[in-house]
Amino acid sequence: MDDLFQDESVKKGSGAHICVAVLVPYPVDKAYDYAVPYGEAVETGDYVLVPLGGREVVGVVWGAAAGDVKPAKIKSIILKYDMGPMPKVHRDFVSWVAKYTLSPLGFVLKMALSAPGALEPPEPMTGYKIAADAKGLTDKQRAVVDVLKDGVIRRAADIAREAEVTAGVVKTLLGKGVLEEVALYNPAPCQKPYPDARAAQLSDDQTVAAHALVEAVKAKSFYAALLDGVTGAGKTEVYFEAVAQALREDQQVLILLPEIALSNAFLDRFKARFGCSPALWHSHLTANQRKNTWRGVAQGVTKVVIGARSALFLPYEDLGLIVVDEEHEAAYKQEDGVIYHARDMAVVRAHLGKIPIALISATPSLETVQNVWEGRYHKLQLSNRYGGARMPDVEAIDMRAEKLDAQHFISLPLRVAMQQTLERGEQVLLFLNRRGYAPLTLCRSCGHRMECPRCTAWLVEHKSSDKLHCHHCGYFCRIPKKCDECGEEDSLVACGPGVERIFDEAKAFFPDANIMLLASDTAENADELKDMLSQIRSGSVNIVIGTQIIAKGHHFPGLTLVGVVDADLGLTGGELRASERVYQLLHQVAGRAGRAEKAGRVMLQSYMPDHRIIQALCDGARDAFYEVEAMEREMADMPPFSRLAGIIIAGRDHDQTLEIAKALGRTAPQGERISTFGPAPAPYARLRGKFRFRLLVRADKGIDLQKTIAAWVDGVKCPSTVRVYVDIDPQSFM
Repeated sequence: MDDLFQDESVKKGSGAHICVAVLVPYPVDKAYDYAVPYGEAVETGDYVLVPLGGREVVGVVWGAAAGDVKPAKIKSIILKYDMGPMPKVHRDFVSWVAKYTLSPLGFVLKMALSAPGALEPPEPMTGYKIAADAKGLTDKQRAVVDVLKDGVIRRAADIAREAEVTAGVVKTLLGKGVLEEVALYNPAPCQKPYPDARAAQLSDDQTVAAHALVEAVKAKSFYAALLDGVTGAGKTEVYFEAVAQALREDQQVLILLPEIALSNAFLDRFKARFGCSPALWHSHLTANQRKNTWRGVAQGVTKVVIGARSALFLPYEDLGLIVVDEEHEAAYKQEDGVIYHARDMAVVRAHLGKIPIALISATPSLETVQNVWEGRYHKLQLSNRYGGARMPDVEAIDMRAEKLDAQHFISLPLRVAMQQTLERGEQVLLFLNRRGYAPLTLCRSCGHRMECPRCTAWLVEHKSSDKLHCHHCGYFCRIPKKCDECGEEDSLVACGPGVERIFDEAKAFFPDANIMLLASDTAENADELKDMLSQIRSGSVNIVIGTQIIAKGHHFPGLTLVGVVDADLGLTGGELRASERVYQLLHQVAGRAGRAEKAGRVMLQSYMPDHRIIQALCDGARDAFYEVEAMEREMADMPPFSRLAGIIIAGRDHDQTLEIAKALGRTAPQGERISTFGPAPAPYARLRGKFRFRLLVRADKGIDLQKTIAAWVDGVKCPSTVRVYVDIDPQSFM
């Protein structure tokens, strides 16, 4: 225990109280003083209920009282929860994240208290067990007794489902005294995974990498490693060995995935390896699931959590290993609320906890590659695909020579390759990272473009719903019969392809093929997605047309041809990481081809076939691509060779928002080692009804960027109707 505040030093009978500082999960930067009730013992990290304004809120004892409040105004802690304290390493982590991201301390704490009601003792459900033997039972009643013979207490609904009877049969047996009611508590998930349930047979390269991670877990010290392996190399099996070692040490494990709700195949692999399902943590869980998992983690009984970025802020009782799978993914960056990058914060959490962290990728981020080059991270390499499968052949199709008309987007060479693939009984994937039917609808009479009324974005046509959608704010409307601008009827035309349009084209070319469209808006939930992926793996689907939802992490043995409809998408933007992200995405989607014994082929349709990214993919020159990318970044004095911070000013009144942006621009830090650019309208100058302006700060690595920005931004008075966001290490400039 850290500090006992209520002890023998209490002045008995004098009316004096011991006080402590309690941090509450609100956007505040300090903990508030509260009195400890007589007879109660609290320590740093304890979860308590305190009065705040007219409410009662959960807080965490953060340390000794500041003593700057008059005794008469100090309120008392209402109660201390029957839960072990938040570990010191986690409190230190909360403080570190708040300081680094320039976020209010209490706002970061809120992410660690993300399951309201989890501190309350769980309410029992009614369960049933066998109370006595009975004769003369009906077949249905006997079926119920047979289900319960294993001694496991079950709910009436579960018994009825397993015995294939109605719940009324269970109630009848209760009335006869054959069954009795008992309190049944929902157990915390993933309490007893078996580290040696079914270990995989590893290749020589896998064995070397797994040994390094296992030894790091045993050492119980900070160790950061990049597990760098080609697609299909078996990286998951390698880090599962480290997970197994942490379980043998009776420690907890966190595995971060960028899109956990879409990772059914991964969860099946985990269950097969460790004999039980992992605990999940993502936004689609029910309130009861969140409470149950949070308590299990805080009490140390839940051993493995697989989650999205927010799982990093669960209060682990004894965390022994962190894995960040697909560490390069942009989804690890949270862009609202507390703005942070989960990969980077995971490294910090591992360092504070003196535990190993494994970063996993076939296409690692340049920041991670640079840390390997500089010796900060260890590198574990898997150079070959598992089981003898080889990497696919990649070729570019010069679309300038194809001369397609405006209504067609699949080139003749790709169509021929598709026909040959289907004739061999193999599968085809057509990839286009653009949902809907067409990204733009315009009037052929006056040129008017259909735009979102709330965002600086074109409306995307979705043929399946006969609507125009904004993919940024959710706005939608029926496709109008006439132009809003000139009133001309039947003049609106869809421009460019989305996956729905490619689906129609593929159907026209291959009418007898079973074609599946797979995007985030066609697989509406995890169960539907699981069923669709199962159909692909079974071979019942001939052609898959998909967005990035299909690009990574999936293993389809029969898929041998990948066609990228628009390999140039994203190459012409001004984003700092545009080249890196396009390369990563195309490399990942190419990796879906030929993952089993059959050879794979990838065809990239491009109007810029000589672009260095297209050439790097065709030549398999990944490392050369990173070297050139690093050289260009260094010449431009951009990350990872410098530091950036984005300042976003947003408000519903354009002129007022612009004035605050100008005021910040007038006082912006400038010097030899630090430069500020802007203000300028953001690329999405209006988003969800708010006008947006941006400034960008670039600084040498040796400058205390947070201190500089805090002093600067705090010096400009901002009305409540305008928000100023600080994005340290921005990943996007939209």
